[in-house]
Amino acid sequence: MTTGESLPGSEKVRELQTVLHAKAKEEPGRRFHALIDKVWREDFLAEAWRRVRRNGGAAGVDAETFADIESYGVGRWLGELARELKEGSYAPKPVRQVLIPKKQPGKFRPLGIPCIRDRVAQTSALLVLEPILEADLQPEQYAYRPERSAHDAVNRVVRLLHRGHNEVVDCDLSNYFGEIPHAELMKSFARRVSDGRMLKLIKAWLEMAVEEDDGKGGKRRTNRARKERKGTPQGAPISPLASNLYMRRFILGWKVLGYARRFRSEIVNYADDLCVLGKAPAAETLAAVERLMAGLKLPVNERKTRCLRCPEEAFEFLGYRIGRVYRPSGRGSYIGTRPSKASVQRLSRRISDMTAPKHGWQSPEAMVKRLNRTMVGWAHYFSLGNVSPAYAAVNQHAVRRLRQWLGRKYRTNSGNYVRIPVQRLGPDYGLFRLTRQTMGLPSAKA
Repeated sequence: MTTGESLPGSEKVRELQTVLHAKAKEEPGRRFHALIDKVWREDFLAEAWRRVRRNGGAAGVDAETFADIESYGVGRWLGELARELKEGSYAPKPVRQVLIPKKQPGKFRPLGIPCIRDRVAQTSALLVLEPILEADLQPEQYAYRPERSAHDAVNRVVRLLHRGHNEVVDCDLSNYFGEIPHAELMKSFARRVSDGRMLKLIKAWLEMAVEEDDGKGGKRRTNRARKERKGTPQGAPISPLASNLYMRRFILGWKVLGYARRFRSEIVNYADDLCVLGKAPAAETLAAVERLMAGLKLPVNERKTRCLRCPEEAFEFLGYRIGRVYRPSGRGSYIGTRPSKASVQRLSRRISDMTAPKHGWQSPEAMVKRLNRTMVGWAHYFSLGNVSPAYAAVNQHAVRRLRQWLGRKYRTNSGNYVRIPVQRLGPDYGLFRLTRQTMGLPSAKA
């Protein structure tokens, strides 16, 4: 393997990551002690900046933007951050909290926006930590990992159902990210990391204060994480790794304590989404899940958690409905997937919002471009299984809303809407039509 200063920064980072991952794999009991000096290394900080810059995002509580940093000088800015990290004077600033809509209409969940400076520092630390901790994550875990995706998790569920694991616990954890206990989580980090300064940095990020609206036009700062000693800041780069690391405890415990063998069950996990599929009665499996989760201080949402037998009953996982799918020919059925009704409804609401009268100032070209980008992005994710009915519903809704929007925009002098023929929306305006063929998907299962 080539080494030396001639290597570009990103390549040197990848090379060290490869070495760390290999050592972690070869020595499962090894604790790594000299890590913190990599966090302020020029090549690691430069790679962290590139990743944070590529992801974009809004400014934090200090209002510093990417444009501000680039105007100031990225190299100079990174040098100052490196000096703070090296001297030990670095301290994270509060997280700016915003509320984003949840799946249920009218419901919101908090999302933290750290300052760009803290996002870069966390990302640099992750470049060091992830190769080590990734070696310990379980094969049942699919989120935030290289060469793994939500599609892989959904496909795994379907394969297990086909193999007779039809007793399903569709488990919902109450506020998983906000309930992870710091003491136990830090033990998970310390199992592999003995570098005291690195652990101190991780703890500081877990305990960042939150700045939120006070409801009176002002701001207030709180620190529930430090006071209650639990929770990972959603939206912060450290959060995905922390959530995976703690979920590993449940999955490993499920196997080591013999539950997997006893219930002939397997787990499929994606972030805070969790399914246990087995051959023993699902109610018995759920009781064991609740006992183990209680030991981990993670509350199970009893109202949303379900026990069922599939395909007699269908369930939703990662936006897909999984259950019995009837063949288009009408001859029989099979266990498969399709976009859930709720997923289609959420996209339809988004299309309705995009084509509301308040957006009448946009040009037709810009409007159709936004619609196409939104629909195609949704369809790229919802591309598994029997997608045609969902695509047809989305197409119908988009056509209706665009026709209404164009009709309002080009109303006649008398105030009447112009009626735009459906046939013109594609050739004249470029509206994309979702089909298995246009999305490049294989033919649906016969």
